[in-house]
Amino acid sequence: MSSPTPFDFFAPCPRGLEAVLAAELAEIAQGLPGAAGTPPFEVGAQVPGGVHFRGGWTAAMAANLHSRIASRVLLKIAERAYRGEQDIYALAAEQPWERWFSANETLRVDLTAIKSPLRSLEFATLRVKDAVCDRLRSVSGARPSIDTAQPDVRVFAFLTATVCTLYLDTSGEPLFKRGWRLDKGAAPLRENLAAGILRLTGWTPGAPLYDPMCGSGTFIAEAAQIALGVAPGVERRFGFEKLKQYDVSAWQTMKVAALDAKRRAGANKADLPIFGSDISGDMLDKARTNLARAGVPSLWLKQLDARAIVPPTGEPGILVANPPYGERIAVRGRGPRGEVREPRHASRDDGEQAFSRAQPDAADGEFFRAFGDALKQRFTGWRAFVLTADRSLPGQMRLRESTKTPLFNGALECRLFRFDLVAGSVKARPGSQEPQG
Repeated sequence: MSSPTPFDFFAPCPRGLEAVLAAELAEIAQGLPGAAGTPPFEVGAQVPGGVHFRGGWTAAMAANLHSRIASRVLLKIAERAYRGEQDIYALAAEQPWERWFSANETLRVDLTAIKSPLRSLEFATLRVKDAVCDRLRSVSGARPSIDTAQPDVRVFAFLTATVCTLYLDTSGEPLFKRGWRLDKGAAPLRENLAAGILRLTGWTPGAPLYDPMCGSGTFIAEAAQIALGVAPGVERRFGFEKLKQYDVSAWQTMKVAALDAKRRAGANKADLPIFGSDISGDMLDKARTNLARAGVPSLWLKQLDARAIVPPTGEPGILVANPPYGERIAVRGRGPRGEVREPRHASRDDGEQAFSRAQPDAADGEFFRAFGDALKQRFTGWRAFVLTADRSLPGQMRLRESTKTPLFNGALECRLFRFDLVAGSVKARPGSQEPQG
């Protein structure tokens, strides 16, 4: 059972999404039923890369289940100044880890640092692991086994130049792993980044949303789950289920309510104004499969070259895109007259390496100039948001951005450019000069 004492938690998120995560956590807190003796769920300080919050054990469960933007939910165990590895070992060895898990659970320890003076972070990680294992052996006579692939329990250590903080992970697998995406395609957009971008655009359920390069459907699946009230974590397991002190009864109540909401969403026959298109029919097939696994009804999906798009609805809305680059465009195919060409093979490399490796070339410039023309000529009244690692993209599209927001897709630094497509106000950019920032 959960303790009435409130806990301190930290929810890391993709850099650039701290403010929208704090707003989301506040909404989750408002949805939690109050109970006598249960401390409030209080959202605390935003720091680069995450948000602090404080509350009872149900706060952690609710954040894991309902947060679309957090990467994890970490329980703060201890914090103290350090000067060397022995100080870190001593801090970890003092903690009552047996309160949370036993030597029967497998363990993984991760350590990250900012400006730490230590010469070897690997050695510091080893010292934390030794301290946890030594503590459990001292109280139970047994040491936990280490499993770096699929551990039951994860301990995180975070070092600044002078302070060591120890956390216990309540999430398990990162929260962007929703459990519904079977195929990610090249340069996958993480689900929590997609959800955060949807918040940054100002889109709200009921307003039109269109992704003209939807790939395997990340943006539209996230949007549909938001519109239908499907919890992002409803189909996955969490790290706290392996810990001693979580409230099983409260979790079952929370999980059953989420499953009921997903079933209602699957039976919803109303047409959502959420639209997707892509040049690749294969990717659209994968998007349909992912949407079905995400528990949302079928959406409007069409095979279209992004240069030939027209508004899918008469009401202006939000257009959002994570465009392909270099190899991705070549693989997906462009005919000389813009006709659709299917990929000759399925070599859409997975991961950020393909994205960062594929630099824009002259053909990309032609593609994005035509895409920009389509937006200017046909999408008057819409607001377009384009996520890219290429800061020269507005120049290639011959559109002037109204805002640009730095964001990170994993380790890849990107910009979210906003274009207000108002008649008569969109001027061609001279050349392809790179915006600052």
